[in-house]
Amino acid sequence: MSVYEFSAPSIRGEQVDLSAYAGKVLVISNTASKCGLTPQYEGLQALYEKYADRGLVVLGFPCNQFAEQEPGTAEEVESFCKLNYGVTFPLFAKSDVNGDDALPLFKHLVAETGGQDIAWNFTKFVIDREGRVAKRFEPKETPESMASEIESLL
Repeated sequence: MSVYEFSAPSIRGEQVDLSAYAGKVLVISNTASKCGLTPQYEGLQALYEKYADRGLVVLGFPCNQFAEQEPGTAEEVESFCKLNYGVTFPLFAKSDVNGDDALPLFKHLVAETGGQDIAWNFTKFVIDREGRVAKRFEPKETPESMASEIESLL
């Protein structure tokens, strides 16, 4: 099964079929605006800018499951990301990433990486051009630490 078989609502509420990203290398991350790791938005944006012309797309999924560190509305989240970190990569609607209400995409990502629940904000998954999970990066691993994995797939 590929990530391209899933869909998710964008931050503006439109349903996005992930098959729109077929053939791209993806970084999929759950995010939060009020977390000690929030500055990782800067690193994710830098990766997006550096590799977009070679086929990388970063997808951000705001999540309020961890200590309620994403409390705002969709508009507030989007504005915060753009104003504070210059985020131009696609953002999606706030989503659960663990439990019964987890977004099916995240259930798939977790299952494909051994079944261990997502521990915190900014768990990152690198997806190859065929839509398969290439590697999972835990929250404290910086976006910059993913560069060699991304380059190997581009």
